[in-house]
Amino acid sequence: MRGLALLAARPRLAALFGAACIAFSGIFYRAAQVSPETGAVFRAVYGLPLLGLVAWAELRRFGPLPPRAVAAAAIAGAFFAADLTLWHHAIEAVGVGLATVLANLQVVVVGAVAWVVGGERPSRAVFLSLPIVLAGVVAISGVLERGAYGADPLGGAVLGLGAAVAYAAYLLVIRRVGRDAAGPALPVCASTLATAVVAAGVGLLVGRLDPAPSWPAHGWLALLGLTGQAVGTLAIVTSLPRLPAVVASIILLAQPVASVGLAVVLLGEAPSLVQVIGVGLVLGGIAVASGAVGRMGLLRPRSPRDRIASSSVVGPPRG
Repeated sequence: MRGLALLAARPRLAALFGAACIAFSGIFYRAAQVSPETGAVFRAVYGLPLLGLVAWAELRRFGPLPPRAVAAAAIAGAFFAADLTLWHHAIEAVGVGLATVLANLQVVVVGAVAWVVGGERPSRAVFLSLPIVLAGVVAISGVLERGAYGADPLGGAVLGLGAAVAYAAYLLVIRRVGRDAAGPALPVCASTLATAVVAAGVGLLVGRLDPAPSWPAHGWLALLGLTGQAVGTLAIVTSLPRLPAVVASIILLAQPVASVGLAVVLLGEAPSLVQVIGVGLVLGGIAVASGAVGRMGLLRPRSPRDRIASSSVVGPPRG
């Protein structure tokens, strides 16, 4: 579509725009004041119309995904449903800013899993990032002090880490789907549909799904789906393969930093000094790991065929 072509022609601007869209995801979820499961369902549902339109254009141009790719996209969508639900619960426990920083640890997790599963041995920098990140997580969890910010900072840290693991699994599976796809929209649309179905099933099972949120919750959820799930994702997935690795790494860090700032300004969140230091350690570890991932070739694909797969592994950033 013409819109994606415009994004591809200006990858730096498109990536920054996408990161800005995704940075507001936690803010919009918090403003909606719905359950974590309800937020996950409607983020996917409201993102589907635009994703479906772009996917339809790809379908007409390139043809459908192979059946194995559709099945893998459904599995990826299930992981993404787990990620969203855990992240939303983490927001309830420790706030938007800290939960988003923790959930962005997928960069470190992907590097480790890609080594174990795919034989893509990470550089020394990935191993160096691990103690830095772990120290940051401990600081954010509140175990080092009394009066840390959040209703349950330790629980929030655990939930945030769980969200990062689930999102890493999503990225690794959708990367495989990307190898059979000619464009980014079809895999993302298929996985988003699966996310809506799985999240709805979980919500019904635990009795926390509200199928008809009242206004203005619907408005906030619509903004969440349109910006975080559709526009932001498409902008970043389209632009990352066309950016140098160092630029892509900076984009990955821009979103969680922006989320922390927005949460402080718009929601009045006030992490303690120790937690702020923890945020710095986590972001520093992510920066180290992101640079290592770039040198592994996952930020900058080696061939056009690898573009969608590569961009899926490193982005979009969590939010």
